[in-house]
Amino acid sequence: MVSLIDLPEELLSATFGYLVSENDMNAIARTNRHLFGLFNPRLYRHNVECSNGSALTWAARYGHQNTARAILSAGACTDTIQSRIQGALIWAAEGGHGPIVELLLDYGADLKDGDALQAASHGGHESLVKLLIDNGADVNSHGGAYRSALQAASCKGYEPLMKLLIDNGADVNAQGGAYGSALLAASQEGHEQSVKLLIDSGADVNAQGGVYGNALQVASWNGYEQLVKLLISHGADVNTQGGALGSALQAACHGGHEELAELLINDGADVNAKGGDCGNALQVALLKGHQELVKLLISHGADVNAQGVQDKE
Repeated sequence: MVSLIDLPEELLSATFGYLVSENDMNAIARTNRHLFGLFNPRLYRHNVECSNGSALTWAARYGHQNTARAILSAGACTDTIQSRIQGALIWAAEGGHGPIVELLLDYGADLKDGDALQAASHGGHESLVKLLIDNGADVNSHGGAYRSALQAASCKGYEPLMKLLIDNGADVNAQGGAYGSALLAASQEGHEQSVKLLIDSGADVNAQGGVYGNALQVASWNGYEQLVKLLISHGADVNTQGGALGSALQAACHGGHEELAELLINDGADVNAKGGDCGNALQVALLKGHQELVKLLISHGADVNAQGVQDKE
């Protein structure tokens, strides 16, 4: 009986052409080395022509350099692969797959939109961030979920990476994105040392942005007492209004943080200030059922007859 491997290559190729499923193609290609060498390039061409080059995205995401190289070689000049390269670059950058990032750059991946730099920064890949910057990535490019690479690194508390970005010109006060700014990102996630680095690098502690208003408000809402002290010691205004929470005191009351509320009051927070979605600090405490906070506020002069919004959840 003639085995599959004994058939002429022309006949094998013709047989392979009748296969529709890439799983079937892959199974035959992996039968032995001879068939792998014969069919694997055709498998990748089929992926480019019939599956929009999906193998490139998979390879970039999971760090399979040989697969990435093979699929690029199979369809590098096609519109299909060119349209996949940018997405693949982001996956490779997020995963820290430096060799694949370099390979994609060699095949024309564009760094102008800043998404790859943000992805590498969010992943904490310092050497890869440096590689991208060295290849022309703009540290202040705006876009994506985090608005900037510095904000992406700040929300994770990657201080060495943040310093690298700042040393390469990253704007510490850039606004926008999911958090509002790098300082708000670090404050939201409770990264005290990251906050200090940003302030020491020129970040405005009272800058408004994002949903919560400013860094002090978001730190107060989360109950980060040491971070609140740090911000106040660097000039944060305890009575600044803005965002959904209104003020730092209202934010602390919303989160039920009694000791933090007292700290803010002792630092000059106005217990009767109005703002945000809930009116004032007393109304927030009542709305959330924080009885001890209600007592604290009244003991510090909160007006029990003050009018304002009381029906918001």
